Amino acid sequence: MYALVDAVSFYASAEKVFDPSIRNRPVVVLTNNDGCICAVCPIARRLGIPKFTPYFKIKGFLQKHNVVVRSSNYELYADLSERMMNVIARYCDNSYVYSIDEAFLHFDSYQGIIKDWHQYGHEIRRAIWKETRLPVGVGFGITSTLSKAANHAAKKLDGYNGVAVIDDTVSRLEILKKMEVNDVWGIGNKISKRLIEQGIKTAYQLSLQSSKNIKKQFSVVTERTVNELNGMSCLSWDEVKSPKQEIFSTRSFGQRIFTKATLHSALVTHGAIVAKKVRQQASLIKKLMVFASSSPHDDNYYKQAMIYTLPVATDNSCIIAKAISEVLNAIFREGVAFYRCGVGAIALESRYYQQPDLFLEDNSNPELMGCLDNINNRYGQGALTLAAEGKSEVWQMKRHFLSPQYTSNWHDIPKIQC
Repeated sequence: MYALVDAVSFYASAEKVFDPSIRNRPVVVLTNNDGCICAVCPIARRLGIPKFTPYFKIKGFLQKHNVVVRSSNYELYADLSERMMNVIARYCDNSYVYSIDEAFLHFDSYQGIIKDWHQYGHEIRRAIWKETRLPVGVGFGITSTLSKAANHAAKKLDGYNGVAVIDDTVSRLEILKKMEVNDVWGIGNKISKRLIEQGIKTAYQLSLQSSKNIKKQFSVVTERTVNELNGMSCLSWDEVKSPKQEIFSTRSFGQRIFTKATLHSALVTHGAIVAKKVRQQASLIKKLMVFASSSPHDDNYYKQAMIYTLPVATDNSCIIAKAISEVLNAIFREGVAFYRCGVGAIALESRYYQQPDLFLEDNSNPELMGCLDNINNRYGQGALTLAAEGKSEVWQMKRHFLSPQYTSNWHDIPKIQC
């Protein structure tokens, strides 16, 4: 048996954890730089507030209905996510963190011990609520795809009250007939449009299709999805995530920047973020992309990107910073109001299977980078940085509605008046 545990509107729910005064009020969370709405709590959803709408377009409507607006508090969300995943892991043989707010569970030795999966699902929900104050939906299924379908039913279909179980033909058909085909895990927008054109509008109709024909029209992954909808387990998660082939750090600025020094500081900061992520997955960077641009809505739109090939693949933040400095002059242009910039590692190699160069020295210095990461992990990100990153907040992300970082900042620790 598989299960999927997924938080209900995670970002918005996380905002309510340490602030009981807004638990019964509509809450929305904005994207980077307070641009668009990215999370809507169930109370706000009943007001008809759409996701991914620019904030300035709906600002008046939110004020009229007394909606609580919050900037994305990533530090708080990451900590609450870790706490939720720790609770989930206690209830299964094996768990796999699929995203910041959802995890797959697999039950092997539990088979025969758990007599009522509905009751067990509510037990998981109660434990997560008690220890994190996060509402979740729990879906059980005999395949991972069916557990995802059950989770959809638990959260979005009437009559399931947060827990749904697909463990036989009757429960499988009941839920699949109520699901749109684009709600099936693994069926993206392009595939769902083609399926709908063929008259396949529900998950049930998709499950009736010949898997061989589906494979010919789409892919082996879609074929496996059809088999999984029919109770044949074909998909599994890796115990260790496969390394990413590309890693980017990019963001629009809180306010426009005009100087080379400020752009340099922002790019080096993005480079340091990329280097850290590369070290975390034991990879090395061979090629680097560095880019910056004005807003596409500007009259004279400007964008410039440079590819820098490193002589020896590295994960050293200092070497990455030096590479960024070498291409800065080619990217910067006087008079441009820069709106966005970023750095990407576009050619990665494994640290464990690196082909060294006979004539070029490897200056990665893993001991130094390990020391850098250990200090930042212990004392907080940004405790130790490269000098080139600077301390200016001019280009930092705009978060005018940021809630306190209750669990990651000493100044924001909740205070109780007795």
